[in-house]
Amino acid sequence: MTILQDQTTEVLDFDEILARAKALRPSLVKRAVEIDEARRLPADIVDALKEAGAFRMNMPASWGGPELTSVQQIEVIEEYARGDAAVAWCVMIGCDGGLYTSWLDDAVGRAMYPRLDMVQAGWVYPVGKAVVVDGGYELSGRWMFGSGCQHADWLGAGCWVYLSQEDAEAGVDAVDWKVLLSPADAYEIHDTWHTTGLRGTGSTDYSCERLFVPEERSFSYLSPPKRPGTLYAGQDTFLRKMSGVPLGLARAALDDATAILEAKEDRVLKVPYRDMPRVQTAVAECEMLLGSARAYVFESVAAIWDRYDAGTVPTAAERAAGWLSRLNAFQSARTITRTLYDTIGGSAVYARQTPFDRYLRDAETMCQHIVGQEKGLELVGEMLLRGDGVSSNPFLNAPAAI
Repeated sequence: MTILQDQTTEVLDFDEILARAKALRPSLVKRAVEIDEARRLPADIVDALKEAGAFRMNMPASWGGPELTSVQQIEVIEEYARGDAAVAWCVMIGCDGGLYTSWLDDAVGRAMYPRLDMVQAGWVYPVGKAVVVDGGYELSGRWMFGSGCQHADWLGAGCWVYLSQEDAEAGVDAVDWKVLLSPADAYEIHDTWHTTGLRGTGSTDYSCERLFVPEERSFSYLSPPKRPGTLYAGQDTFLRKMSGVPLGLARAALDDATAILEAKEDRVLKVPYRDMPRVQTAVAECEMLLGSARAYVFESVAAIWDRYDAGTVPTAAERAAGWLSRLNAFQSARTITRTLYDTIGGSAVYARQTPFDRYLRDAETMCQHIVGQEKGLELVGEMLLRGDGVSSNPFLNAPAAI
C-alpha cells in the first residue's frame, strides 16, 4: 500500500483551534439563514472549517494531529454551535476520521487520511448487508442521517455480515456487525433532508449496491480500538463530544434573548421587558438550567477521561452519568429555547428578524437523536438497577459504550 504524506505543515493545538472557532463564529451567525435554506454547508464554509482545524480534532499526535481531549472538543464544538448549530453538528460528525481509523491498521488509516483536515461521515448502526467475498465484502444497503455526507471524503456504513449472498437473502443469522469505510463518491446520495431543524447538516440518505470494500477498511465497533491513547479508549469516544452542540445552541439563545429583552418594551403597558418579573425569572431560570447542564457534562466527561487515562475502565455509575449528562444537555437546550421563545413573544416567530425560529427547530430536531431522547432513561435506569451493571441492549454492553 502506498502511504501518502500529509501536505499540511501547520501544527494546530487546542488554543489555536478554539481561537479559530471563535473567529469564525460571527460569519456563521451572518450566514445561518443561508445555511438553513441551502440544507447543506456551502463549500466555502467547509473550506473555512478545514483551515480552522475543525475536522482534525481527533487525529492522533503520531500523525501530527492535535489529539484533543473530549472536554476540549466539547469547548470547540460549543463555539461553532453559538454561530450555527448545523455547522457544529457537521463538525462534531466530520472530525470522526481519527476515531474511525483507530480501529484500523495504522498504515491503512494513514493512507486513507493523507491530510489531517479530511472529513468523515456515516452511520455505524447495522442497517446494511455485507457479503464476504475474496479480499473483503460486497456491501449493499441504504443508510439514513448521513450528516455532512455531501462534503465528506469518507463514508462509514454499519452492516450485518453474511457468509454468502444466499444467507443474506434467506435471512440467515448474520455472523458479525461491522462498519465498512468507502470514499463518499462511491455512494448514491438521496435528497431526503427536508426537516424541522438542523437543515444545514445535509443529513441525507445514502446507498450502494454490491459495493466492494476491502477487508482492511472494515472494523467491528464492539472490538477495542487498535490505537493507544486515552482519546481512543472506549466506544463512547464518539459520543463524549456531542454535548457541545446543545450547550452552544442554548448559550447563543440566552445571549440573543438577553439582548432582545433588554431593548423590548410592552406595547400596551409601556413597561420595559427587563423590568418585568416574569421575564427576569425566565432568564434566570434558563441561566441556571444551562449552568447546571454544562457542569454535569464537564464533570462526567472528565471522570470518564480520568479513568481511561489511568488505564482503568469507568464504573457503571460513571458510564450512566456520561449518558445522562448528554441527554440532559439536549433536553435542557430544548427547554431553554422554548422558554425564551415564549418569553420574547410574538416577534420570535419572524424567522428573518430573530434567530429563535431556527433555534427552536434545531433544538427539537437534535433531541430526536438517540442520545437526546428520553427513552434513553430506561436503558440507563435498567443498567443502574441491575447489580451487574449490564443492560438488555447489547450495544450498551460493549466496553464503556454507554
